[in-house]
Amino acid sequence: MSTNPIIFCDFDGTITNNDNIIAIMKKFAPSGWENIKDDILAQRISVREGVGKLFGLLPSSLKEEMTEYILNDAEIREGFGAFVEYVKQHQIDLVVVSGGMDFFVQPLLKQYDLPIYCNEAKFDEETMRVEWPHLCDEKCNNECGCCKPSILRKISQNRFKIVIGDSITDLKVAQQADFVIARDFLLEKCQQLQLRHASFETFHDVIQTLRELEVKR
Repeated sequence: MSTNPIIFCDFDGTITNNDNIIAIMKKFAPSGWENIKDDILAQRISVREGVGKLFGLLPSSLKEEMTEYILNDAEIREGFGAFVEYVKQHQIDLVVVSGGMDFFVQPLLKQYDLPIYCNEAKFDEETMRVEWPHLCDEKCNNECGCCKPSILRKISQNRFKIVIGDSITDLKVAQQADFVIARDFLLEKCQQLQLRHASFETFHDVIQTLRELEVKR
């Protein structure tokens, strides 16, 4: 039985079926953005530097168009609503930790009434800029942007920590978790590093894993 749990859930590619930053870049960014993306994934530059560069390619005048596009394009992964209801019924704390931007993360999750940690997009200059309210603490020097390991350390002392995610930006926080529920890249890394984990495709799978772990307050 896993008591006093807290769940840290990624957003892009986890709660949503696709990566919304990549969707925005494909739709609105000039050519060359792919090189920045590749540098991030290859860890040649930090997530903070890379994401800042990506959004710096976009004119602030596109704010409304980009917001409308993402709200219409993004798909919430199957079972997420049932998952939120499940954790609330069982008094399990759930927080969303996202390297995405407030202008699309918050509207997409508004109906679920969840604590959200994410980056902030500013549209007060010719091109977009990013503010980083959740920077790395003294134990992290990875220039994460929204530093998931630092958030975990700050709010989850002496608790059973579950991380749900899919990508390289979830790897460091997954290594600090007591249990990981993973897909795609993160699942491969959990297998390679022999982290305690389960796989998922929908949030119905996540609910089943929580039942098997006997996670409860």
